[in-house]
Amino acid sequence: MASGGGAPPATGTTTPLHHRQSRWLGQQYADITKLRELAARHDRAAGRFHQRASRINTRIDKLRHQATVLREKAQRVLAEIPEIEQQMKQHERDIEAGTSRAGGGPVGSDVTNLHYRMRKLQQKVVDRQQKARALELRAAQKTQKTAELKVKVDRYLESARLEEQEATQFRQRADRLQLVTETDVAANLKASAAPRPADDGSRAP
Repeated sequence: MASGGGAPPATGTTTPLHHRQSRWLGQQYADITKLRELAARHDRAAGRFHQRASRINTRIDKLRHQATVLREKAQRVLAEIPEIEQQMKQHERDIEAGTSRAGGGPVGSDVTNLHYRMRKLQQKVVDRQQKARALELRAAQKTQKTAELKVKVDRYLESARLEEQEATQFRQRADRLQLVTETDVAANLKASAAPRPADDGSRAP
């Protein structure tokens, strides 16, 4: 049944040029997908570096707080020394008074007790000073640790910045390639949709 016979329209036929264009467009779309995947990988890496830096910053703040608390403790310990020194001065006056009363003779037990108490107060002063130094040392160690961690934070932030730059470059390349591809697709669609020259039917009878 060959009613209204004739060959199928030429639009259904594909030429080698069409195959090449199709393969080329397909490759472009694959390249766009790959570029966006690489951009996403770099974004993820940048996010990891930011996360590490954030955690270290939290640790730095904790260490700074601990160092401040230790220094405040050291100051409070040192603040007790003037009061102890006042007691020592009072004992010195009492010892002088007791010695003068003895008139060069053997001193009494009250004077020897004052000497003992003086030594105890002197020991307290030394203990307080040593405790304050130990607290200051611990505070300095924590401050030094924060400085070391700050260097690590700067390194992570620099790595994150570089990763973000790489991601931006891949995205820009993908955007440019997508723009070119969409322009080519639109041009092909426009060319295929253009009306073919009409057959005026002026064939020889």
